[in-house]
This record gives sequence, C-alpha cells and structure tokens, in this order.
Amino acid sequence: MTEGNFVDYVKMHLTSGKGGKGSVHLRREKYITKGGPDGGDGGRGGHIIFRGNKNLWTLLHLKYRRHLKAGHGAHGSKQRSTGADGDDVFIDLPLGTVVRDSETQEQIFEITHDGEQRIVAEGGKGGRGNWHFKSPTNQTPRYAQPGIPGIESNITLELKVLADVGLVGFPNVGKSTLLSVVTAAKPKIANYEFTTLKPNLGIVEYRDFKTFVMADIPGIIEGAAEGKGLGHYFLRHIERNSILLFLIPADADDIKAQYDILLDELRRYNPEMLDKQRIVAISKSDMLDDELMAEMKEELDVVFTEIPYLFISSVAQIGITELKDKLWQMLNA
Repeated sequence: MTEGNFVDYVKMHLTSGKGGKGSVHLRREKYITKGGPDGGDGGRGGHIIFRGNKNLWTLLHLKYRRHLKAGHGAHGSKQRSTGADGDDVFIDLPLGTVVRDSETQEQIFEITHDGEQRIVAEGGKGGRGNWHFKSPTNQTPRYAQPGIPGIESNITLELKVLADVGLVGFPNVGKSTLLSVVTAAKPKIANYEFTTLKPNLGIVEYRDFKTFVMADIPGIIEGAAEGKGLGHYFLRHIERNSILLFLIPADADDIKAQYDILLDELRRYNPEMLDKQRIVAISKSDMLDDELMAEMKEELDVVFTEIPYLFISSVAQIGITELKDKLWQMLNA
C-alpha cells in the first residue's frame, strides 16, 4: 500500500432519516359509513450504522464520502398499515477505528471486532396514527403524530494501526529502509527528516511460511506528546502494536539518551505503552568495526539489562535474520 492510499483520519457529517408521519384516515367502506379511525403509524427513519471489516486497512474508501444520509420513513396509511422503515446506511470500517464527536472530541466508541455493528446516528421514530387516540369521548380523532426528525452529527474517524511490531525512532534513522528490507512494502525512502508522513504496513515472511505484520511509524521528536512535529497524528498508531522496536543509529551521540527520550514521549502520551514488550535495534552498524562494536556492547550490556538489543544494518543485511528470530520469539512467548 502506498503512502498516498493510507488514510487514517476522516471527518464526516451524518444525517439519519426522519420518521414518517402517522395517518389521519377514517374507515369508509360500503355499508360502513362511520367506521372510525384506522390511520397507521409512520415508519422509522433509517439508521447510519458502522460495521467492522477485518479486510480493510485504511479509511481511503471514505475520503470522498464526507456527507452521508439515511432514508426517511414512509407515512402511515389506512387499515392501520405502518409505513416502511427508511433504508439504513452501513459503513464498513477497519478494525481499530475510533469514532469521536468532532465538537467535543469525546470518544463515542471503537470498532474492534469483525462484523461488529454500532449505530452512530439513530433514525427518528415514526408518528402514531389517529387510531391510537380514539376514546369514548373522542371517537373520531382527526389528528396524528408527525415523525421525529433524524439526527445530524459531525464525527471524526481515527484509525489506530493494528500491527504485531511497531518501529519507533527519531526521524531519518532507517525505519523505512528496514521495513523495505524485511517486507515487500515500498515506503518512500530519502535522506531527510519526516520522509514518512503516514504509517506503512508490511508483512514479514518468517520460516515455515509464518508471517507477522510490521508498521513503520513516522519519526518521533522531543515534545511529540504535546503535539510537536506530527504529534498525536502518529503516536496513536503505536497504541495498537504488540511489540515496540526502538531503532537507534549506531552513530548517535548517546544511544541511552535517545532511548530515554523516546520512552518518555510514549509515557507522556499514554503510560500504558510502557507495559508493551520492547526491543532495541542499533541500526547502521555496518559503519562499526569489530573493535568499536565490542566496546559499544560492553557499554550497552550495562545500560540495557532488562531489554534485549541487537546490532543490525538494513543496507548490508547484517543481523536481519537474528532480528526476525527475536521478534518471532517475543510474539509467541
């Protein structure tokens, strides 16, 4: 999937159908001149329903469908006939989509299961016909209820990527390059910061035809939790990953300091992210000779006592197999 086809944020205006009005019919048949009221109820307006679909990965199909309207309920008729209900509108969403109120930013619900259906805009109820209002003192009521209007609402859809492994790191540290090496994905790769503006997904092929999904997230900068850089637009994608793969270049001034900054940004955005499994990959290690790598290992053994780390090079294909083995082991632990 190309970057331009990945849509993870859509605003929509929804209008449910209004209910049909009740009938004010009086029964009139041959030999029955005063049969009394027999006006039927109006049909309910159509709902707008969101439905989970495990085969979707993006909100691209909604990019140009910003206004949705459900059908109106039909009016009631004679012989207590109820009007037809308005047509419901079903919208398929990828799993992991959060539905928010655009004005208050309050989360309404989240779609997490395939086939799950949630009514986001309920259709108006149909009005009652005049036969409901007959009484001993009013035997021929000539009024009925109008239908209840539909609901208008502005909602925001936010997709949180569902992936087994999420790549976390500063801009331009080689995340997209790694994804292009271990999967068939073709992310945009260039030597400048924020080359990646949308998450890229790829399927990593492992031994014996096993696979797992890896996500390349746009780079984090210090202050991202407050919205700096691309801020919340990409931090939300990390919430849905089972394992966080921290990518730090071998030529970084201080590897531990970079790791601490990244971890602190995740903690400030959502403290629950610290409960996820973590692994550190030192990228661009083809620039290191054996002596320098041995020195760095001595330092990192002291720093990363509880978190596994590996030296890799996407360009030189160093440590890639070991990385896949470790990720698969962690996913199935």
